Amino acid sequence: MILIAAAWIALLLVGGGFALDRVLVAAVTRNFDDQLEYVLTAMIVSGEIDTSGEVTFNREPADQRFLEPGSGLYYQVSGKGFEPYPSRSLWDRRLAWGGNHTDRRIHSYDSNQFPGEKLRIVERDVTLPGSSTRWRFQVAQSRDGLDGQIAVLRRTLVRSFALLAIGLIVMAALQTFYGLWPLRQVREEIARMRAGLSNRVSSSMPIELAPMVEELNALVAHNEMQAEEARRHAGNLAHALKTPLTVIMNAATAGADDLAETVVREARTMRRQVDHHLARARAVGRRGSAHSRAEVWPSLESVERAVARLYRHVRIDVTGPKNLQVHVERQDLDEMLGNLIENAAKYGGGSVFVTVGAQAGFVEFLIEDDGTGIPEEQRVRIFDRGVRLDTGKPGTGLGMAIVRDVAEIYGGTVALEESEDLGGLLVRLRLPAAT
Repeated sequence: MILIAAAWIALLLVGGGFALDRVLVAAVTRNFDDQLEYVLTAMIVSGEIDTSGEVTFNREPADQRFLEPGSGLYYQVSGKGFEPYPSRSLWDRRLAWGGNHTDRRIHSYDSNQFPGEKLRIVERDVTLPGSSTRWRFQVAQSRDGLDGQIAVLRRTLVRSFALLAIGLIVMAALQTFYGLWPLRQVREEIARMRAGLSNRVSSSMPIELAPMVEELNALVAHNEMQAEEARRHAGNLAHALKTPLTVIMNAATAGADDLAETVVREARTMRRQVDHHLARARAVGRRGSAHSRAEVWPSLESVERAVARLYRHVRIDVTGPKNLQVHVERQDLDEMLGNLIENAAKYGGGSVFVTVGAQAGFVEFLIEDDGTGIPEEQRVRIFDRGVRLDTGKPGTGLGMAIVRDVAEIYGGTVALEESEDLGGLLVRLRLPAAT
């Protein structure tokens, strides 16, 4: 950032300095020429033709340098067919006047015709009264004074712009250094977090960095929550598997006659527990993706077809908008809807009605059946792992627990109510809508 700022400042100052140099040099040169033009005009006004037909002045130029040889200020009047009329300061030298072109207006230019002395010349062609000859009036002055003024001007300009460049670059460096200083604080805070000295970035930060720090703290909190969930899941799984393993070990140690049945029964229990925790682990892992989304209608149709093949006597009706999406992975959405619709088909009386709609940032699923329903005092307990109210039909007792856990992981809810239309159970599942 400092190098880019320095390069940009240098580029601007060089460009600006060049333009300003052109303007100031032109102004100084214009002022120098104005003085010579004033003398030239005075010469033309005082010029006249004598009896021999040559030019003379009725009033000599007042500047004494015209009388001093080699003074650096000269004049000359030249005409075709006549000897040039020079100032005494020219002595034995003459100004080149090039009679092959006409200067009807004042013409200014530089000349190197005198060795070791650069001249600035202004000239004009004039026809004086009483003469048909075109006379060229010339005033020349050494450029030493003009070049000296330009040199002083350029030195001042270069020094001023160099000082300005240094000041701007130092200011940009200080601004960059102190502007990025809070990032060093963030780095130190992250190092403290990695060393275990703190668990959040707690230092006060400028308003520009505050959103980044908030997101960083939110990420740390999210990771801590996931780690805590992972530890809790591992502990729950270990606790769930401990009892079946103990039963199997005791039966094996005692040489029980029903050892095979015990192993099969307890293995099923362990498998249900493993499936349940794997489902939660998958949902927790996918939750971190901000791009998780699934289309509702294709998932409903897929689940409806699968359940209809298992329970051919059950009529399943699905209604609602077909363009809704939820912030849930498709596999998890299928698992939740599959458990709920399959339960409605399994425990209902033959009719299942599914309604889907959007409400206040959520997509709401209403799964109703015409079964006997669930008593209100049992509706909370049904979400516990392994709880089954109807043991006469096959099942694991984990379906509702999986639905609740996965829905909560994605920020949704599930609740049990009584269906007013069908008279059985109504399951209300709400999941975050994806826009």
